[in-house]
Amino acid sequence: MFRRLIAASSLALAALSALLLAPGCSSKPEKPAPTPPTPIIVPKPVEPAPEPEILPPVMLGIDVLEAEGFKAIAGKKIGLLTHPAGVNRRGESTVDVIRRSRQSRLVALFAPEHGLDGTAKAGDNFADSIDQRTGLPVYSLHGKSRKPTKEMLKGLDALVIDLQDIGSRSYTFISCMRYTMEACFENGVEVIVLDRPNPLGGLKVDGPPLDPEWSSYVGAFRVPYVHGLTMGELAKMAKSLPGVLATNEKNRIKGRLTVVPMHGWTRSMRWPDTGLRWIATSPFVQDYNAVVGYAMVGLGTELGGWTWGIGTFYHFRGIGYPKKTPEQIIAELEQYHIPGIKLIKTPGVARNGEVIQGVYVEVDDWNAWHPTELSFYMMKIAVKWSPNNPFRAAPVDRQNMFNKLTGSSAWWKALTTQGAKVDVAQFTRNWNERAAIYQQQSRKFWLYQ
Repeated sequence: MFRRLIAASSLALAALSALLLAPGCSSKPEKPAPTPPTPIIVPKPVEPAPEPEILPPVMLGIDVLEAEGFKAIAGKKIGLLTHPAGVNRRGESTVDVIRRSRQSRLVALFAPEHGLDGTAKAGDNFADSIDQRTGLPVYSLHGKSRKPTKEMLKGLDALVIDLQDIGSRSYTFISCMRYTMEACFENGVEVIVLDRPNPLGGLKVDGPPLDPEWSSYVGAFRVPYVHGLTMGELAKMAKSLPGVLATNEKNRIKGRLTVVPMHGWTRSMRWPDTGLRWIATSPFVQDYNAVVGYAMVGLGTELGGWTWGIGTFYHFRGIGYPKKTPEQIIAELEQYHIPGIKLIKTPGVARNGEVIQGVYVEVDDWNAWHPTELSFYMMKIAVKWSPNNPFRAAPVDRQNMFNKLTGSSAWWKALTTQGAKVDVAQFTRNWNERAAIYQQQSRKFWLYQ
């Protein structure tokens, strides 16, 4: 029996061993499974939010056109009269903005004085060309013709005008607009003006009105020299009043004019108030300072010996006179107590190996300032400082150009007969009175308050 017990015990031990050593089991104590490591999450760097685009408060006509879905040009084959300053408030060329419009087709470009690229010198003519960037034809309106021809306008439904003016009558972009309106009205083409600010504001009006006998390309509107209107307002005036456009009344009445006004511009705004970047409108009007100076000394430096720059500096702000020191110029001008300006001797600048100096004209009281007044005192002084009256002695073509720019036969007669004794104050008082009447009458064409 003892043997049977041992045998049974052996069988039990063998069965237990087989169970413990079965697959998945171990005779050794099982180690706990390792805990997987907690993954380390590295946060992505937070990119700063993009700076919000800060746009100027003024929406130009081209901005409004785009914001309205190009409604004014939808379905039309158009031409565009513009120049480098024709940009939207982001600085994009109006050419490019309009080409984005799928509702219309831009087929031709037109260029005013100084050309599509703005580099041609004042008065220089240039020929038609092809725009290398777009492949579009560029028709010159300062070459064989100042006015679009029937052939240039052939096939167009509308001609869009986007030109930046500077607020003075003799600056030819407003003349280019008027001549273009005439041609379009005569050929059944709509005119669409994309409006822009008058950089001198809409409240400053000054200088002699234009006598009808001196109407020309440098004087196409019978308005005071500083006219106080925008391009769109001048276009509205030309369309509304008989006798402004050199076309018959039937064409004027039937002519189609659309002005796309600005948003956010008011008459009290001068260019710096708009928040817009100034782009040169011509080779010597590179900034707003030159715009102000053009109105102030442009007429005074046309004839008589005065210069409007010191070397290549201070365009239309630095004045000089042959063989006169800055001190002499300042002393002579200050005796007339011209309101709103301050005369400052400029640092010497080199020109052709010679150091030259002049006088910088600063506007220190905008409200008291009458832009053109300085020019007429400069003319008076030119007669005083010259051995002969330089206006009376000038060649006929120079006399004619002077009168086309100044626009006043009465002033010319007084200047050439009375010379240095001419009473400038009497003329400026008369012009100021007439400017006030003009400003009141022109309110009917205002697009902005």
